[in-house]
Amino acid sequence: MRSGPIIKTAGFIRETQSESKVMKPPILAAWLLSGAVTLLPAGESKSTSAGANPPATPAKTSAAAEPSKNDSSLDMVQIAGGRFQMGDPDQGDAKPHEVTVGSFLIDQRLVTQAHYLDLMGANPSRWKGDQNPVEQVRWADAVKFCNKRSEAAGLQSCYDLKTWKCNFAANGYRLPTEAEWEYACRAGTTTAYFFGDTPAKLGEYAWFGKNSGGHPRPVAQKQPNPWGLYDICGNVWEWCNDFYQVDYYQESPRVDPPGPNAGQTKVVRGGAWRFSAESCRSGYRYNESPGYADVCFGYDIYGFRCVRKAPGTAGR
Repeated sequence: MRSGPIIKTAGFIRETQSESKVMKPPILAAWLLSGAVTLLPAGESKSTSAGANPPATPAKTSAAAEPSKNDSSLDMVQIAGGRFQMGDPDQGDAKPHEVTVGSFLIDQRLVTQAHYLDLMGANPSRWKGDQNPVEQVRWADAVKFCNKRSEAAGLQSCYDLKTWKCNFAANGYRLPTEAEWEYACRAGTTTAYFFGDTPAKLGEYAWFGKNSGGHPRPVAQKQPNPWGLYDICGNVWEWCNDFYQVDYYQESPRVDPPGPNAGQTKVVRGGAWRFSAESCRSGYRYNESPGYADVCFGYDIYGFRCVRKAPGTAGR
């Protein structure tokens, strides 16, 4: 047994997302065309936030205990809710719009292979290494991990594995909504990347096509974003809870948007070790098949991190 996650408190204001009409090309075909793939044409975003407050001083506290190896990926960051401008004006399916999200906890690091193996009893990754991010995981695999992690911590599971529906009122672990992910990634900033409008400094924060050496890297080797999140861009694409819909931003709720009720693919965010700098933009959207069936293959570019409700917050 180990003590529960370290929780760091951060306070900010952010905005939510909007969409236009751009569909993704088949990812495998795009991947094979270039070592550093630009998924969709994207210029440099200059999203305007409704004001961003500086984070509060991080405060360490103790959350629910969960059995595991001494794995630093279990540390979490508490993000204070707020509003922000979500989206990217230079991407067709990401029309900027204002969104408000509630407070939540998010993993400081990507889920590692050691943590995944410890809970699931298997490691599906191609690029083996205990502190490498787990990859070759489908959305369905990530959801099963979330439930296992909840059970291990004595928390209520969020997912019904028969319907794949998420119970947002549960206190267990789940995947972040697309709005939560972007809010956490932006960390109170309004620029295309959380460090500016150009990718000049991207190598300080992310593993991507130009610096990865052709494979994923151990977590937390680069600098974190302003809210203390490592690899929030680059290394591996991160599964979100939401179904993908090209024009969802035009109809999504302005408070805690949960994503469309149905769809063929799920949203992934953040870019990856094999992809271009543009895919690491805070508002950049992409999507992939969730792989509900065991016969579906998970590519070695997909990983995830978990979120859960902040202590004392009400359900949706």
